[in-house]
Amino acid sequence: MRKENIHCDLSALAFDFFYWFSRFEFALKENQYLKSHKPGSNADPGWSEYVLKWQPIYNPSAEACELLQLLPQRQIVLEGDALDWKPLNLSRCKSSLDAVVLCLKTIRNNLFHGGKHSCEGWDDPMRNHALLTSGKAVLSQLAKLGDFEADYLRLY
Repeated sequence: MRKENIHCDLSALAFDFFYWFSRFEFALKENQYLKSHKPGSNADPGWSEYVLKWQPIYNPSAEACELLQLLPQRQIVLEGDALDWKPLNLSRCKSSLDAVVLCLKTIRNNLFHGGKHSCEGWDDPMRNHALLTSGKAVLSQLAKLGDFEADYLRLY
């Protein structure tokens, strides 16, 4: 999709998703959900720690179920270094929260790094709208579940 062909609403939704995804990762770190607690290691957000703590009580919302139904695609490498897309594989996810987090991270990665052409559905504004809207709603719900809404919303 060419930048000049992106509808203003979709651009705003993409920005909102990036913004709230970044706020969520900040809140994870601020609340000691870290990839590594070893002194000197990079301060990377600990999505896995978050999932382990909250998966026993997590109940997917309507928006989370929509993400799982839409199932973001992941870009893969084929023979001869050709690129293609395939639906996200959730079979290794240990819980519904794990699957929802994988969907959120894939949406973020696709927006930032993913192919911008030759993908069935990539230029589908309605699908992208649904993914971004549901994704943002789920991030807010996960901040509430993790009891760090103040950090997420920047309410100090």
